[in-house]
Amino acid sequence: MATHLKNLSDFSHTTIPSASPYHFAIVTAHWNAEITGALYEGAYQFLIKQGADPDHILSLTVPGSFELSSGADMVLQHKKVDAVICLGCVIKGDTPHFDYICSAVAHGVTNVGIKHSIPAIFGVLTTDNELQAKERAGGRHGNKGEEAAATAILMASLKSQLQ
Repeated sequence: MATHLKNLSDFSHTTIPSASPYHFAIVTAHWNAEITGALYEGAYQFLIKQGADPDHILSLTVPGSFELSSGADMVLQHKKVDAVICLGCVIKGDTPHFDYICSAVAHGVTNVGIKHSIPAIFGVLTTDNELQAKERAGGRHGNKGEEAAATAILMASLKSQLQ
């Protein structure tokens, strides 16, 4: 496995700009709450560490990962944010449900971002088991929530540079 013993949340190779000029939304799936809660904490704390004003971070919860796209769409219809971070966790089971959900969420988050011309960040774990999810939600492979927050800052900065 390429990620064996590797912290995937290593930002030493890139410069993350200040988050202070930007407004963010974090939409988090309630399903697999232990894991998504850790993803949320990672994203929120990373934004704060990078200078985001806590009053400029809107936090919302949706029932599950499938609802992340519509939750992000609702945020972007009603709130002025520079990026929306979608956090969820889908763990593979014994049926093809996993494949349908993962595909729908990936396409949905992408389409929301394109529809609104606002970065919509895919911070959804798609793992084979709970251990893999925990390893990517603050465990030995880092925190995918932090990675999603870094991506949100970078994309908000890029959009700002292009305007």
